[in-house]
Amino acid sequence: MDNWQSQFRRRMEEFGPASMEGRAPVSIKVRVTSGCFHREHSPRAYEMIDNHLSTADVQDARFKFEEHESGPEILVYLAVTTAGLTFAKSVVELITAIIKARSEGINKGDSPSYPLELIVRGHSKDGEYYEETVLRIPPGDKFTRAQIEDALAKKKPKPDKPKRKSRKKK
Repeated sequence: MDNWQSQFRRRMEEFGPASMEGRAPVSIKVRVTSGCFHREHSPRAYEMIDNHLSTADVQDARFKFEEHESGPEILVYLAVTTAGLTFAKSVVELITAIIKARSEGINKGDSPSYPLELIVRGHSKDGEYYEETVLRIPPGDKFTRAQIEDALAKKKPKPDKPKRKSRKKK
């Protein structure tokens, strides 16, 4: 039986190659800490998310939106720079729209109302899995796009394991 990590690896592989023109695939997960965040329990939120996806200008990003019981996941290629991962404006706007939709959906009757976590995960060049929770949003808390950008900017790709240099004996 597949465990969740092998399912995740397969999703990432199906999304695309491990690198593409200076870009790396990552998963950005908006996950509830308990309960569910999918269409059945959050129809009002998903109505807003669907509206955003149908009208958003996403020309600056190659991404795939996936629904899961625990919350939406965005598979996306991000530019890899010496400072870390560079998030496209449309990706940050989509994440903001998802979090805002969750909050507004709860106000309009969606349930349950557990906190959200914003998680960045993927595989390093050597294939090692990494995951980092970059933001936790309690229900009802106000947030800004800038807070989301700041949280994502703190996420750095996991460095490859350093290679040992062989020392020559004299």
